[in-house]
Amino acid sequence: MAMQNTQRTAMYAVGVVVLMGALAWASVPFYSWFCRVTGFGGTTAVAEGGADEILDQMITIRFDGTVSPDLDWEFKPVVRQMDIRIGETGLAFYEATNPTDRPIAGTAAYNVAPYEAGGFFTKIDCFCFTEQVLQPGESVMMPVSFYVDPEIVTDRDAKYVHHITLSYTFYETELPEDVASLSATSEANVN
Repeated sequence: MAMQNTQRTAMYAVGVVVLMGALAWASVPFYSWFCRVTGFGGTTAVAEGGADEILDQMITIRFDGTVSPDLDWEFKPVVRQMDIRIGETGLAFYEATNPTDRPIAGTAAYNVAPYEAGGFFTKIDCFCFTEQVLQPGESVMMPVSFYVDPEIVTDRDAKYVHHITLSYTFYETELPEDVASLSATSEANVN
């Protein structure tokens, strides 16, 4: 009888470990999906085109840009703030410069504050959708086109939002193979 209880307890323990492992594995994709659907955590929506309706109500969009400590880029918004009508398509630019003597690849993470506005801030096109590679000394203007969904004015919490901040942080990533091999070839020719 004691042996049977020990085996049952061991089976329960193994079952709990397997269940916890499965939940841990599924939590990241589930959380990402949840944030995209609800806008939780400042996750934005993505659309192929502009809004169907433009309201007379104005909203202020603020722009912020930083780089991670390991990335040797300079990165900032060209304009710090703009006022647009809700539903109107806005276009903002960020400037990035690689002041180093080597090519560097980077990718941007973003969020929207306050979090209640995340699901209503809709990007049409954004530099953050793809990896960016800057050559030594290169400066680029990177656009983001967006609108604020008119549904924001009927949302229980978001209807009180009058200012939205769009923030980006760039992180260094590995160079694509074609750029890395070209860079290595150039360095070998110089030496």
